[in-house]
Amino acid sequence: MENKLYGLDHLRALAIILVFFFHYFIVSGGQPQWLPKVASFGWTGVDLFFVLSGFLISSQLFAQIKQGQNISFKQFFLKRVFRIIPAFLVTVGLYFCFPFFREKESLPPLWKFLTFTQNLGLNIKDFGAFSHCWSLCVEEHFYLFLPIVLIVIQNLKLFSKAYWLLIGLLIVGFAVRIYSFNHLYLPKLNNENSWMYWYKYIYYPTYNRLDGLLTGISIAGIYIFLPNLWSKLAKHANLLFVIGLSILTIAFLLCEDQMTFTASVFGFPLIAIGFGFLVVGAISPKSFLYKWNSKVTTFIATLSYAIYLTHKGVIHMTHLVLKNFNIDSNLMLLISIATCMIFAVLMHFTIEKPFMKLRERVLVRNNPTV
Repeated sequence: MENKLYGLDHLRALAIILVFFFHYFIVSGGQPQWLPKVASFGWTGVDLFFVLSGFLISSQLFAQIKQGQNISFKQFFLKRVFRIIPAFLVTVGLYFCFPFFREKESLPPLWKFLTFTQNLGLNIKDFGAFSHCWSLCVEEHFYLFLPIVLIVIQNLKLFSKAYWLLIGLLIVGFAVRIYSFNHLYLPKLNNENSWMYWYKYIYYPTYNRLDGLLTGISIAGIYIFLPNLWSKLAKHANLLFVIGLSILTIAFLLCEDQMTFTASVFGFPLIAIGFGFLVVGAISPKSFLYKWNSKVTTFIATLSYAIYLTHKGVIHMTHLVLKNFNIDSNLMLLISIATCMIFAVLMHFTIEKPFMKLRERVLVRNNPTV
C-alpha cells in the first residue's frame, strides 16, 4: 500500500479512545459517575486494533507475494522489533523500577513480559499491573507465526487454498472457546473470584482471541488478491460502514454480560466482523472516512501505541499526585487526558522516532533494495 490510508487513522484513534476511557473508569474507581455507562464497551477497542493489525501486516506480506517476491522473515521481524520493542522495554522498565507508576500493586514475573507470555495464565487479581500488555502478547504471537505460515504456504505453492486455513482457524476458535468456557471457567463459577478465571481462561489467551486478526487477514486477502470483488465492495463503502455499526450494536447487547456462554463464544467474532466492516469502509475511496483527512485523528493515531503502553500508569500517577487537591472528577479526567498525551508525545519523540530512523538504516544495510 503506497498511499496512506487516512481512514485507518480515524479507526486507530477510535480504538485508543475506547481503550483509554474503559481503563480510565477502572483506574479512577468509576469516576466521573457518567463514564462507566459511556465506556462500558470500550474494551472492544483492543479488538479494533487486532483487525487493523491483521489487515495492515498481512496486506504488506500479501503484496510481496502478489509481486512474486519471497517473504524475508528477517526483514519482517527487524521491522517489527524496531517498531514495537523499544517503547515496550521503556514501559516495562517504568513498571519494574518505579512502583508508583503501577496502577495495581503487583506485576507478573519479568520473564513473562520479556517472552510475551504474560497473557497466558494471567492472574489479574493478584498480578494486575500492566495487565493490558496481554494484547501486545497476542500481536507478537501473530507477528511471529504469520510470516512463518505464509513462507511455508508460499514454498508449497498452496496459496490459492490458503483460505481454508482461515476458515479452519475460525472454527477452531469457536471450539476452543466452548471448551474453555465449559471445562475451565464453569468449574470455577462458584468461586468468589470466578470473574478472574473468565479473564484467565477465555479473555486473555491468544488462542481465544484470533477473530480480529483473522478478520483483518481476510480483508487484506480480498484487497490484494481479488480486485474485482474488492471494487464491488468498495462501491458500497458507506453502507458497509452502517452495517458494521449495526453489527456492533448487536454485539454490544450480546456482550452486556461478557461472562455468559453466548458472549464468550460468539461475542468476539461478532465484534471482529463489525469492526471489519468499518475497516472496509475506511479503505474504500468512496467512503467518507477515506476522504476525511483529519490532523487531529492522525496525531492521535500516531501516538496510539505510546498512549496504549503508558496510559494506565500515567492516569494512576496523575491521580496520586493530585489526590489532596479535591479536584472535580470531570476536570481530573481532562487533566489525565492531557498528562497521558504529553507522556505519549515525549515517548514518541525520544524513543519511537529515533528507533524508526535507526530501523531504516539497518534495513538498508541488510537489504540495499529496501
